[in-house]
Amino acid sequence: MADHKPPRLAGGEGETLHALLQFQRESLLRKVSGVDEESARWSPVASGTSLLWLISHMASAEVTWVLHRFAGQRPGAAAGTAGDHPPGGTLADAVGAYQQVWPRVDAVAFAGASLDELCRHPDASPPASLRWVLMHLLEETARHAGHADILRELIDGATGRLPAAPGRPAGGASELVRRTGQEWRSAGH
Repeated sequence: MADHKPPRLAGGEGETLHALLQFQRESLLRKVSGVDEESARWSPVASGTSLLWLISHMASAEVTWVLHRFAGQRPGAAAGTAGDHPPGGTLADAVGAYQQVWPRVDAVAFAGASLDELCRHPDASPPASLRWVLMHLLEETARHAGHADILRELIDGATGRLPAAPGRPAGGASELVRRTGQEWRSAGH
């Protein structure tokens, strides 16, 4: 994967949050580029976290936090972007759904709303501001992009911002990890 650095700008708070959130969104998608369906569904951890799940989860998180909690839109208005991927859903479906969420979220979050405005449908008290919601999405997207980076390296040796180390075999430790994971799950874990 080519080196991609976060944008540097001297804009306002909203412009900066938007630029960094978009960078993290795109970074997460770069981690799944070129991955086959089996690898996208593969999880080496007991939680079941996979590349496919991460993409689906982030689409759901943006809908939940910005459209539902902040803007007060009905959850049904976000049909097709709910959390866990459907059993028959593909990575391309999840990526497409995630990308379709972005303009809807951006139209609410970055089209003139005050960052001090409070959520209309908070999940807890006290209600969070739009600023908090956007910072939370930024940190959650970055955190999950890091998870995706590790999963991708286990799958095929590709790493995040920098190319794989010279001499590293394609696939990295993925086959060993897959076998070990299968044995672990077969043992009832």
